[in-house]
Amino acid sequence: MSQPLRLGIAGLGTVGIGTVKIIQKHAELLARRTGRPILISAVSARDRMKNRDADLSSYVWEEDPVRLATRKDVDVFVELMGGADGAAFDATRAAIAAGKDVVTANKAMLAHHGHTLAAQAEARGHVIRFEAAVAGGIPVVKALTEGLAGNAITRVMGVMNGTCNYILTRMESAGLAYAEVFEEARQLGYLEADPNLDVGGIDAGHKLSLLAAIAFGTRVAFDAVELEGIGRISIDDIRRAADMGFRIKLLGVAQMTGRGLEQRMSPCLVPAESPLGQLHGGTNMVVLEGDSVGQIVLRGAGAGAGPTASAVMSDVIEIARGCRISTFGQPADTLAEPVAAKAMAPAPFYLRMELTDKPGALAKVATILGEEGISIDRMRQYGHADASAPVLIVTHKTTREAIDHAARRLPGTGVVLGEPVAIRIESV
Repeated sequence: MSQPLRLGIAGLGTVGIGTVKIIQKHAELLARRTGRPILISAVSARDRMKNRDADLSSYVWEEDPVRLATRKDVDVFVELMGGADGAAFDATRAAIAAGKDVVTANKAMLAHHGHTLAAQAEARGHVIRFEAAVAGGIPVVKALTEGLAGNAITRVMGVMNGTCNYILTRMESAGLAYAEVFEEARQLGYLEADPNLDVGGIDAGHKLSLLAAIAFGTRVAFDAVELEGIGRISIDDIRRAADMGFRIKLLGVAQMTGRGLEQRMSPCLVPAESPLGQLHGGTNMVVLEGDSVGQIVLRGAGAGAGPTASAVMSDVIEIARGCRISTFGQPADTLAEPVAAKAMAPAPFYLRMELTDKPGALAKVATILGEEGISIDRMRQYGHADASAPVLIVTHKTTREAIDHAARRLPGTGVVLGEPVAIRIESV
C-alpha cells in the first residue's frame, strides 16, 4: 500500500469533529477506496480544553493554525475555521507557500480571495478543493467540474441556505409571522452569530459566486451578486403567493446573458409543484442546466456535522487518489474577468398592494403599469371589511427597472396605500 496521506485539521467545531469521526470510524474503508491510509497528524482549535466528544489524544495539538499548516508531517491542510480573513486566510496562504494541498469548507474566504489563492496554489502544482463550502453534503462542485464538464452551462439555480428555507416553510406551515419564526430559529441554533449572514442572503451569495465561477469560467465576483434577504417577506405574501400557485424561496440564480454575468440571491416565487417549490425545511437544492444534459436537480442536507464532513472527506479522498483538478474547473490564469450584467433578464413579477375602496382604483393602477410597459397576466382581489382591499397582480415578463419605477409611482395615484410589494417569479 502507498504512503499514508497525512492531514492537519484546523478548526474542531461541528464540521471538524465530524471529519475526525469519519476518519476514525472508516479508516479501513478509506484505505481500500484510495489505496493508502488517511491519517491525522495534528489538529488546532481556539480552546484546547473544550469537550468535543471525540478522542484527540493521538494527535499533535498546535495552538497556532499557521504552524499546523506548515508542519512537515502534514500533506493536506484541512481548513475548517471559517471567516473571510484572519487566521483562516493566513493559515491557508502559509499552507500553499509550504507546498501543501488544501481542503476547505470556507465559502467566505473563497468568495473574497478564491482567485488569488487558486493562482498561488496552481503555480506551485497544488490544489484547493472546497466541496464542503457549497450546499453541505450535495456534491455540486464535483458535478460541475467533473460530471458536467462536457456541457456549456446555461444556468445555475438553487436554494443554498437551509436556515432561510426553514424560516419560509415554517411560516407557511404554521401561519407564523417572520419575527416569530426568526426567534424560533435563533433559539434552535440555526442562525449564524451574525444572523444577517443567513437571512440577508450573504452566506448563500458566497456559495452562488463560487458556483458561477466554475459554471461560466470567470473569476469569483461576489461583489457583483445582487443580494436581497428575506426580512421583508410577510405571512401575507406567503399566503397570497400560495393562492396563486407559488411558494417563496430565497433563490440564487446565475446565468451568462448578452448583458453580462447575472448573479442574484433574492426572494423569488417558484411554482408550488416544481422541485424547488416542494423543498421544505432546512434542505438545500441546486439545479444545474447544461446545453447537452438539460436540467439536473441535486437535493440534500445543506449543513450539519455529517453531511458537511462527508463533503470534506470527498475532497480528501480525491487528493488521496491522485486527482488534480484546478480549483474552479480550469486553470486560474484562464478565468475571465466577469462583466456584471447591467440589468437582469426579464421575468414575470408578483405584485401585492393595498387599494382604497374607490371607483376607478384598479383603472389607475392599470394605467401606471401600462405606461411602464408592464402587461397584466392575471389579477385577484380579495374580500374586505374596511375601506381598503388587498390586490394581487401577476405580470407578463418585464424588467425589474420597470417594476421599480411603477412601484415608486403607484402611491402617488392616491389609491394605493403603503408601498407595493414586488417579487420576481422564476421559471424552473
